[in-house]
Amino acid sequence: MSREQGIVAANFGRQVLVENAEGALIPCIMSGRKLRPVTGDRVMWEPLDGKNKGLVCEVLPRDNELTRPDRRGRTDVLAANVSQVMVVCAPRPTPDLFLIDRYLAAAAFMGASASVVLNKSDLENEAGLEPLREALVEYSKIGYPVIHTSAMSMEGLAPLCAQMVGHTSILVGQSGVGKSSILNALLPEADILTGELSEASGEGRHTTTASRLYHLNTGGELIDSPGVRDYAPAAFGEADLTNGFIEFAEPAGSCKFANCRHLHEPHCGVTQAVEDGVICPRRYESYKRLTRLMEQLRPGY
Repeated sequence: MSREQGIVAANFGRQVLVENAEGALIPCIMSGRKLRPVTGDRVMWEPLDGKNKGLVCEVLPRDNELTRPDRRGRTDVLAANVSQVMVVCAPRPTPDLFLIDRYLAAAAFMGASASVVLNKSDLENEAGLEPLREALVEYSKIGYPVIHTSAMSMEGLAPLCAQMVGHTSILVGQSGVGKSSILNALLPEADILTGELSEASGEGRHTTTASRLYHLNTGGELIDSPGVRDYAPAAFGEADLTNGFIEFAEPAGSCKFANCRHLHEPHCGVTQAVEDGVICPRRYESYKRLTRLMEQLRPGY
């Protein structure tokens, strides 16, 4: 059998759905237990039983990985070959700003661009949302695109689509912020496509997957992911944690010590910038929290 290249459109654990060159979805099993493709992976596969089933033979080198630690502290890859992380938040449920920061840091570690999407924007003027409003202003100030949208009223969908053109984007964020609603607004046929995925997998319509890849009519690809209650990047190679907070870059250049961790070291440019109001104190607190978490995940960090 001749091998073909394809892309993983969905992962069902025991098998994956591979999209072939013609756009057809082929349910595939793996040729060995060590193969662990995820949504977005480019793979080599070969047909079985004609072209109705396939065998994944190789996972091609990844451009990057969106990761998190599993319950045993090992790295769990959520998606691969992502060029843009779109962090969705909303006035309800109560926004977890520190979770947003961790996704933005993960995007920086993996070399992807990032943006913040405020869904349910019709609720953003409600009382008690000043911390969210301040955070959105801060994200925009330090260089992250902030897109206000409402999947219900369709407000802001045009700039959202424009932000995705030319990218393989992934929607991430808390449970309940409306990622699926955004997907359905962008792709009214998403429910049909979901049904096709489940039918092609043979696993049943309600099978839960880690993520699914869709092609947008306006250009680009979109990976949907399940909502989470918490998130942290599992690892970031040799990258300095400071790189996950883009506004630290310039102040860090004036630190006295090259290996400054921007915590308790004297003559630290970052802590001075916090004192001077150049760096948002909440963002700096987020950095410290992530540093403590990484110390737990990677003793000796």
